[in-house]
Amino acid sequence: MVQGVAVVDGSIINKNPATGEVISRVPCTPLDELDVMIREAKLAQKSWATTPVAKRIQLLRDGLQAIEAKSGQLARCITTEMGKPIAEAREEVEFAVGKAEYLTLLEASLQPQQRGSCTVIRQSLGVVTVLSPWNFPADEILLLLLPALGSGNTAIVKPSEVSPETGAIVVNCLAQFLPENVLQLAQGDAQVGAHLVSHKDVDMVAMTGSSATGQKILTAAAPHLKRFVLEMGGKDPMVVFDDADLNQAAKDAVSYSLSNTGQVCCSIERIYVAQTIYREFQERVTRCAAEYHVGNGMDENVNVGPMVSIRQRDHVKRHVEDVIAKGAKVLHQSKIPSTASTESSFFPVTVLADVKENMHMYHEETFGPVVALTPFDGSEEEAIRLANDTEYGLASCVYTQDMDRAQRVASAIEAGQIGINCYSLENMDVACPWVGHKKSGFGYHSGQEGFHQFSIPKTLVYVPSAHSTKD
Repeated sequence: MVQGVAVVDGSIINKNPATGEVISRVPCTPLDELDVMIREAKLAQKSWATTPVAKRIQLLRDGLQAIEAKSGQLARCITTEMGKPIAEAREEVEFAVGKAEYLTLLEASLQPQQRGSCTVIRQSLGVVTVLSPWNFPADEILLLLLPALGSGNTAIVKPSEVSPETGAIVVNCLAQFLPENVLQLAQGDAQVGAHLVSHKDVDMVAMTGSSATGQKILTAAAPHLKRFVLEMGGKDPMVVFDDADLNQAAKDAVSYSLSNTGQVCCSIERIYVAQTIYREFQERVTRCAAEYHVGNGMDENVNVGPMVSIRQRDHVKRHVEDVIAKGAKVLHQSKIPSTASTESSFFPVTVLADVKENMHMYHEETFGPVVALTPFDGSEEEAIRLANDTEYGLASCVYTQDMDRAQRVASAIEAGQIGINCYSLENMDVACPWVGHKKSGFGYHSGQEGFHQFSIPKTLVYVPSAHSTKD
């Protein structure tokens, strides 16, 4: 069970994490029906692959317009199912549907390329399974699904069981513009996901989720040598040198530790602060954190919603209790709603100082509304050592006014995205790939490099003289 979601009598019990109330009961797709869906997807893929690229891209644009028409409903569904503040849900929907430039780049990436007398074309893979996460349940589907479909593959999407209704809105809106069986929706728990992953006629698996789940997928699919795009977990560091703009650094430290209630794969989870500015930075961070209020995400005045589940709340609680028991200091802890139900999963915004290497929070992904500070000696060497002291390598950020130092440190950090005086996710150009190093990724998505993960190159080789004659 992902996040403790129950399946009763063949249906997902879909609950609101702010109240514990049942939203809906979503039937799981039977395994024999999955087999039929895969067979139909395989049959539909031949015709879809021969559809001109420009036509495929235009149909995807039409589908995004249909999703946009349901923006309000979709944002409310996101908040109700997984808890994020409604303002953040609206922002997610805006990013999800605002992919005009993204699709233009995708179309360009699929055009034939000349290499001397040879022509390199892109060939689709076949049937792609998309396993989407609960923390960005609309946008993350599209980041994996659009390049899969645009490249000429058919797709079966299984949304997270935490956010099944959100996934259904996205998939059904898009599917109505596509030929029959090019895009299908499967609902269910890990059993459904495992069946899709291991099926011999599924050619690729694209997933955003935990590193543990990614490793299970690799194991299950290995006998069939499938292709993968797996975006996985992170324990992302922020390095603050003594010449940094402390106002900006403190604001970003808090904002990107608490965004989506800290439930982002590239949340800032480790903040290393030069010793000479450590005390001042603590004060600035504490003041910033005091402006964040925990409550039901549907309340417009709330900027930190509930944790996605009681299971996730208890995980964060264990991390916080462990660091306090081992000597970390609590600089700030917010209130949670006094009227909260025992079935709700709120956790207070918490700012901690002196988080050390012997604490679980230092190494393990916390995924909660925690700002964790650690001092360091201020040297480049120590900053690099500390930033790389993890099995993950998704994103990181470096704050300093010395751009030469910033480039040296950023180049040495083992991660896919490094923000220089900024948060990479918020500032990356749409043409850049999103990459996880180490245990944060296997394959990657977005940008031409990411788009090409969903197809395979084929080279048409001509005799040079014959090719030049054709020209």
